[in-house]
Amino acid sequence: MSALSRLATAVDTDALTLPAGPVAVVRPGATYDMDPLAGLPVTVVQTYAPDAIRWADAGLPVVRVLPPVAVAIVVVPRAKALARAMIADACAHAALVVVDGQRTDGVDALFKECRARLGDLPSIPKDHGRLFWFAATDAFADWAAPPPQLGDHGYFTTPGVFSEDGIDRGSAALVAALPAKMPGRMADFGAGWGYLAGAVLARDGVQSVDLIEAEALAIDCARLNLSDPRATFHWADATTHAPAVPYQGIVMNPPFHAGRIADPALGRAFITAAARALTPQGQLWMVANRHLPYETTLRAAFKVVTEVGHDPAFKVFHATRPQR
Repeated sequence: MSALSRLATAVDTDALTLPAGPVAVVRPGATYDMDPLAGLPVTVVQTYAPDAIRWADAGLPVVRVLPPVAVAIVVVPRAKALARAMIADACAHAALVVVDGQRTDGVDALFKECRARLGDLPSIPKDHGRLFWFAATDAFADWAAPPPQLGDHGYFTTPGVFSEDGIDRGSAALVAALPAKMPGRMADFGAGWGYLAGAVLARDGVQSVDLIEAEALAIDCARLNLSDPRATFHWADATTHAPAVPYQGIVMNPPFHAGRIADPALGRAFITAAARALTPQGQLWMVANRHLPYETTLRAAFKVVTEVGHDPAFKVFHATRPQR
Protein backbone atom coordinates (compact mmCIF):
# COMPACT_ATOMS: atom_id res chain seq x y z
CA MET A 1 0.00 0.00 0.00
CA SER A 2 2.72 2.48 0.99
CA ALA A 3 4.40 2.26 -2.44
CA LEU A 4 1.18 3.50 -4.03
CA SER A 5 0.16 6.29 -1.66
CA ARG A 6 0.92 9.94 -2.34
CA LEU A 7 2.72 10.32 0.99
CA ALA A 8 4.92 7.29 0.31
CA THR A 9 5.71 8.56 -3.18
CA ALA A 10 6.76 11.95 -1.82
CA VAL A 11 8.93 10.46 0.92
CA ASP A 12 10.43 7.57 -1.07
CA THR A 13 11.49 9.82 -3.96
CA ASP A 14 12.97 12.40 -1.55
CA ALA A 15 10.62 15.04 -2.92
CA LEU A 16 9.50 15.58 0.68
CA THR A 17 11.96 15.49 3.55
CA LEU A 18 10.33 15.31 6.94
CA PRO A 19 12.17 17.26 9.65
CA ALA A 20 13.15 15.56 12.88
CA GLY A 21 10.52 15.63 15.58
CA PRO A 22 6.96 14.53 16.30
CA VAL A 23 4.42 14.10 13.52
CA ALA A 24 0.64 14.57 13.77
CA VAL A 25 -1.77 13.18 11.20
CA VAL A 26 -5.00 15.15 11.34
CA ARG A 27 -8.32 13.37 10.65
CA PRO A 28 -6.96 10.32 8.80
CA GLY A 29 -9.50 7.78 7.69
CA ALA A 30 -9.25 4.20 8.88
CA THR A 31 -7.28 3.13 5.77
CA TYR A 32 -4.85 6.06 5.58
CA ASP A 33 -1.30 4.89 4.78
CA MET A 34 0.90 5.39 7.85
CA ASP A 35 3.74 3.19 6.56
CA PRO A 36 5.89 6.11 5.36
CA LEU A 37 5.93 7.37 8.95
CA ALA A 38 7.21 4.11 10.46
CA GLY A 39 9.73 4.76 13.21
CA LEU A 40 8.62 8.35 13.76
CA PRO A 41 6.74 9.58 16.84
CA VAL A 42 3.27 9.80 15.31
CA THR A 43 0.09 11.09 16.94
CA VAL A 44 -3.34 10.89 15.35
CA VAL A 45 -5.64 13.89 15.74
CA GLN A 46 -9.18 12.64 15.24
CA THR A 47 -12.65 13.81 16.31
CA TYR A 48 -14.56 11.03 14.51
CA ALA A 49 -15.00 8.19 16.97
CA PRO A 50 -14.88 5.11 14.66
CA ASP A 51 -11.56 6.24 13.16
CA ALA A 52 -10.22 7.30 16.55
CA ILE A 53 -10.97 3.80 17.88
CA ARG A 54 -9.33 2.18 14.86
CA TRP A 55 -6.06 4.09 15.31
CA ALA A 56 -6.03 3.57 19.08
CA ASP A 57 -6.48 -0.17 18.48
CA ALA A 58 -3.50 0.01 16.09
CA GLY A 59 -1.39 1.30 18.96
CA LEU A 60 -1.13 4.97 18.00
CA PRO A 61 -1.82 7.77 20.48
CA VAL A 62 -5.05 9.56 19.55
CA VAL A 63 -5.98 13.08 20.66
CA ARG A 64 -8.74 15.51 19.72
CA VAL A 65 -6.63 18.68 19.72
CA LEU A 66 -3.50 19.18 17.63
CA PRO A 67 -0.40 19.49 19.87
CA PRO A 68 2.84 21.30 18.93
CA VAL A 69 4.67 19.10 16.38
CA ALA A 70 7.37 19.28 13.74
CA VAL A 71 5.05 18.08 10.97
CA ALA A 72 1.26 18.21 10.65
CA ILE A 73 -0.27 16.12 7.88
CA VAL A 74 -3.76 17.42 7.14
CA VAL A 75 -6.04 14.82 5.56
CA VAL A 76 -8.65 16.85 3.69
CA PRO A 77 -12.29 16.31 4.77
CA ARG A 78 -15.36 16.96 2.64
CA ALA A 79 -16.30 20.20 4.41
CA LYS A 80 -14.37 23.09 2.85
CA ALA A 81 -14.58 25.37 5.88
CA LEU A 82 -13.31 22.56 8.11
CA ALA A 83 -10.42 21.84 5.73
CA ARG A 84 -9.40 25.49 5.80
CA ALA A 85 -9.61 25.56 9.60
CA MET A 86 -7.42 22.45 9.80
CA ILE A 87 -4.76 24.11 7.65
CA ALA A 88 -4.84 27.24 9.82
CA ASP A 89 -4.55 25.08 12.95
CA ALA A 90 -1.66 23.13 11.45
CA CYS A 91 0.18 26.37 10.70
CA ALA A 92 -0.25 27.41 14.34
CA HIS A 93 1.13 24.16 15.76
CA ALA A 94 3.68 22.76 13.27
CA ALA A 95 6.83 23.79 11.42
CA LEU A 96 5.90 21.95 8.22
CA VAL A 97 2.34 21.51 6.90
CA VAL A 98 1.51 18.67 4.52
CA VAL A 99 -1.94 18.55 2.90
CA ASP A 100 -3.23 15.28 1.42
CA GLY A 101 -6.62 14.58 -0.10
CA GLN A 102 -8.86 13.46 -2.92
CA ARG A 103 -10.09 15.68 -5.74
CA THR A 104 -13.65 14.74 -4.85
CA ASP A 105 -13.03 16.23 -1.40
CA GLY A 106 -11.76 19.51 -2.85
CA VAL A 107 -7.98 19.16 -2.49
CA ASP A 108 -7.28 20.82 -5.84
CA ALA A 109 -9.34 23.87 -4.87
CA LEU A 110 -7.38 24.09 -1.60
CA PHE A 111 -4.12 23.76 -3.53
CA LYS A 112 -5.14 26.63 -5.79
CA GLU A 113 -6.09 28.80 -2.81
CA CYS A 114 -2.82 28.05 -1.03
CA ARG A 115 -0.80 28.84 -4.14
CA ALA A 116 -2.63 32.12 -4.52
CA ARG A 117 -1.30 33.14 -1.10
CA LEU A 118 2.11 31.46 -1.09
CA GLY A 119 3.16 31.13 -4.71
CA ASP A 120 4.28 27.90 -6.35
CA LEU A 121 4.20 24.87 -4.05
CA PRO A 122 5.64 21.36 -4.48
CA SER A 123 2.99 18.70 -4.96
CA ILE A 124 2.35 15.08 -5.85
CA PRO A 125 -0.80 14.63 -7.97
CA LYS A 126 -1.70 10.95 -7.92
CA ASP A 127 -4.58 8.48 -7.62
CA HIS A 128 -7.32 11.08 -8.13
CA GLY A 129 -5.87 13.31 -5.45
CA ARG A 130 -2.97 15.52 -4.48
CA LEU A 131 -0.41 15.96 -1.73
CA PHE A 132 1.35 19.29 -1.25
CA TRP A 133 3.38 20.95 1.48
CA PHE A 134 4.77 24.24 2.74
CA ALA A 135 6.48 25.78 5.74
CA ALA A 136 4.06 26.97 8.41
CA THR A 137 2.94 30.55 7.92
CA ASP A 138 0.46 33.02 9.33
CA ALA A 139 -0.94 33.58 5.84
CA PHE A 140 -3.96 31.41 6.70
CA ALA A 141 -4.79 32.91 10.09
CA ASP A 142 -8.13 34.12 8.70
CA TRP A 143 -9.08 30.48 8.02
CA ALA A 144 -9.07 29.59 11.73
CA ALA A 145 -12.37 28.20 12.96
CA PRO A 146 -14.24 30.32 15.49
CA PRO A 147 -16.00 28.66 18.44
CA PRO A 148 -19.44 27.17 17.62
CA GLN A 149 -21.71 29.92 16.36
CA LEU A 150 -25.41 30.51 17.02
CA GLY A 151 -27.13 30.31 13.64
CA ASP A 152 -30.32 31.86 12.33
CA HIS A 153 -32.09 28.56 13.14
CA GLY A 154 -31.40 29.17 16.85
CA TYR A 155 -28.79 26.43 17.36
CA PHE A 156 -25.02 26.36 17.80
CA THR A 157 -23.17 24.65 14.93
CA THR A 158 -19.62 24.59 13.57
CA PRO A 159 -17.93 23.68 10.27
CA GLY A 160 -17.74 19.95 9.67
CA VAL A 161 -20.98 18.92 11.38
CA PHE A 162 -24.01 17.53 9.57
CA SER A 163 -26.64 20.13 8.67
CA GLU A 164 -24.41 22.99 9.76
CA ASP A 165 -26.51 25.68 8.07
CA GLY A 166 -30.00 24.71 9.15
CA ILE A 167 -32.40 22.08 10.42
CA ASP A 168 -32.24 18.98 8.25
CA ARG A 169 -35.48 18.36 6.39
CA GLY A 170 -35.51 14.68 7.26
CA SER A 171 -35.03 15.40 10.95
CA ALA A 172 -37.88 17.91 10.79
CA ALA A 173 -40.11 15.23 9.21
CA LEU A 174 -39.22 12.84 12.01
CA VAL A 175 -40.01 15.40 14.72
CA ALA A 176 -43.38 16.06 13.09
CA ALA A 177 -44.19 12.35 13.35
CA LEU A 178 -43.20 11.88 16.99
CA PRO A 179 -46.03 11.26 19.47
CA ALA A 180 -46.86 13.73 22.25
CA LYS A 181 -45.83 11.19 24.88
CA MET A 182 -42.73 9.03 24.63
CA PRO A 183 -40.98 6.38 26.78
CA GLY A 184 -38.96 7.40 29.80
CA ARG A 185 -35.49 6.16 28.88
CA MET A 186 -34.62 7.44 25.39
CA ALA A 187 -31.59 7.69 23.11
CA ASP A 188 -30.74 9.54 19.91
CA PHE A 189 -28.40 7.51 17.70
CA GLY A 190 -26.30 9.81 15.52
CA ALA A 191 -27.46 12.80 17.54
CA GLY A 192 -25.49 15.49 15.71
CA TRP A 193 -25.82 18.91 17.31
CA GLY A 194 -28.91 17.90 19.25
CA TYR A 195 -31.99 18.85 17.25
CA LEU A 196 -33.81 15.52 17.57
CA ALA A 197 -32.84 15.05 21.22
CA GLY A 198 -34.21 18.50 22.01
CA ALA A 199 -37.54 17.56 20.44
CA VAL A 200 -37.63 14.32 22.42
CA LEU A 201 -36.95 16.16 25.68
CA ALA A 202 -40.00 18.32 24.97
CA ARG A 203 -42.29 15.24 24.92
CA ASP A 204 -44.27 14.09 27.95
CA GLY A 205 -42.93 11.14 29.89
CA VAL A 206 -39.26 11.45 28.91
CA GLN A 207 -36.94 11.01 31.88
CA SER A 208 -33.57 10.80 30.12
CA VAL A 209 -32.00 11.03 26.66
CA ASP A 210 -28.58 9.66 25.74
CA LEU A 211 -27.07 11.46 22.75
CA ILE A 212 -24.82 9.02 20.87
CA GLU A 213 -22.70 10.85 18.30
CA ALA A 214 -19.47 9.87 16.53
CA GLU A 215 -18.31 13.40 15.66
CA ALA A 216 -16.89 15.23 18.67
CA LEU A 217 -17.39 18.59 16.95
CA ALA A 218 -21.13 17.89 16.85
CA ILE A 219 -21.25 16.72 20.48
CA ASP A 220 -19.56 19.96 21.54
CA CYS A 221 -22.36 21.87 19.80
CA ALA A 222 -25.05 19.64 21.32
CA ARG A 223 -23.78 20.46 24.80
CA LEU A 224 -24.33 24.14 24.02
CA ASN A 225 -27.78 23.52 22.54
CA LEU A 226 -29.11 21.32 25.35
CA SER A 227 -28.77 22.43 28.94
CA ASP A 228 -31.45 20.00 30.13
CA PRO A 229 -30.01 17.82 32.94
CA ARG A 230 -31.86 14.82 31.50
CA ALA A 231 -29.46 14.84 28.50
CA THR A 232 -26.25 12.76 28.61
CA PHE A 233 -23.64 13.04 25.88
CA HIS A 234 -21.62 10.13 24.49
CA TRP A 235 -18.80 10.49 21.94
CA ALA A 236 -19.21 7.02 20.48
CA ASP A 237 -19.96 4.93 17.41
CA ALA A 238 -23.71 4.31 17.46
CA THR A 239 -23.28 1.06 15.50
CA THR A 240 -21.33 -0.51 18.38
CA HIS A 241 -22.83 1.36 21.34
CA ALA A 242 -24.03 -0.97 24.09
CA PRO A 243 -25.86 0.77 26.96
CA ALA A 244 -25.56 -0.61 30.48
CA VAL A 245 -29.37 -0.49 30.71
CA PRO A 246 -31.45 -1.03 27.54
CA TYR A 247 -33.40 1.91 26.17
CA GLN A 248 -37.17 2.03 25.99
CA GLY A 249 -37.08 4.19 22.88
CA ILE A 250 -34.63 5.40 20.23
CA VAL A 251 -34.88 8.13 17.61
CA MET A 252 -32.48 8.44 14.71
CA ASN A 253 -31.73 10.01 11.36
CA PRO A 254 -28.84 7.72 10.40
CA PRO A 255 -26.08 8.78 8.01
CA PHE A 256 -25.91 7.07 4.66
CA HIS A 257 -22.66 8.41 3.21
CA ALA A 258 -19.07 7.28 3.64
CA GLY A 259 -17.25 10.34 2.34
CA ARG A 260 -19.05 11.27 -0.87
CA ILE A 261 -20.18 7.71 -1.58
CA ALA A 262 -23.72 6.65 -0.65
CA ASP A 263 -23.55 3.62 1.62
CA PRO A 264 -26.93 2.32 2.84
CA ALA A 265 -25.03 -0.24 4.93
CA LEU A 266 -24.46 2.52 7.48
CA GLY A 267 -28.19 2.92 8.00
CA ARG A 268 -28.66 -0.83 8.20
CA ALA A 269 -25.95 -0.98 10.88
CA PHE A 270 -27.78 1.73 12.84
CA ILE A 271 -31.03 -0.27 12.68
CA THR A 272 -29.33 -3.45 13.91
CA ALA A 273 -27.60 -1.56 16.71
CA ALA A 274 -30.87 0.09 17.77
CA ALA A 275 -32.62 -3.28 17.98
CA ARG A 276 -29.80 -4.62 20.19
CA ALA A 277 -29.95 -1.57 22.50
CA LEU A 278 -33.72 -1.66 23.14
CA THR A 279 -35.80 -3.50 25.71
CA PRO A 280 -38.02 -6.35 24.42
CA GLN A 281 -40.92 -3.87 24.19
CA GLY A 282 -38.71 -1.03 22.94
CA GLN A 283 -39.65 1.39 20.17
CA LEU A 284 -37.69 2.97 17.33
CA TRP A 285 -38.58 6.12 15.39
CA MET A 286 -36.43 6.56 12.29
CA VAL A 287 -36.33 8.79 9.21
CA ALA A 288 -34.63 7.95 5.91
CA ASN A 289 -34.50 9.22 2.35
CA ARG A 290 -37.39 7.63 0.51
CA HIS A 291 -35.12 5.90 -2.05
CA LEU A 292 -33.10 4.01 0.56
CA PRO A 293 -34.06 0.31 0.98
CA TYR A 294 -34.29 -0.07 4.76
CA GLU A 295 -37.63 -1.90 5.05
CA THR A 296 -36.09 -5.38 4.80
CA THR A 297 -33.59 -4.66 7.56
CA LEU A 298 -36.26 -3.09 9.76
CA ARG A 299 -38.58 -6.07 9.39
CA ALA A 300 -35.73 -8.48 10.16
CA ALA A 301 -34.88 -6.52 13.30
CA PHE A 302 -38.39 -5.68 14.59
CA LYS A 303 -41.66 -7.57 14.78
CA VAL A 304 -43.84 -4.57 13.92
CA VAL A 305 -42.87 -1.88 11.39
CA THR A 306 -45.13 0.90 10.17
CA GLU A 307 -44.55 4.03 8.10
CA VAL A 308 -45.86 7.00 10.07
CA GLY A 309 -44.52 9.97 8.08
CA HIS A 310 -45.68 11.38 4.75
CA ASP A 311 -43.05 13.49 3.02
CA PRO A 312 -42.27 13.24 -0.73
CA ALA A 313 -38.53 12.96 -0.04
CA PHE A 314 -38.46 11.06 3.27
CA LYS A 315 -40.12 8.16 5.02
CA VAL A 316 -40.57 7.96 8.79
CA PHE A 317 -40.82 4.54 10.40
CA HIS A 318 -42.06 3.42 13.80
CA ALA A 319 -40.73 -0.02 14.70
CA THR A 320 -41.52 -1.95 17.88
CA ARG A 321 -40.60 -5.18 19.67
CA PRO A 322 -37.05 -5.95 18.50
CA GLN A 323 -36.45 -9.49 17.31
CA ARG A 324 -34.39 -11.60 19.72
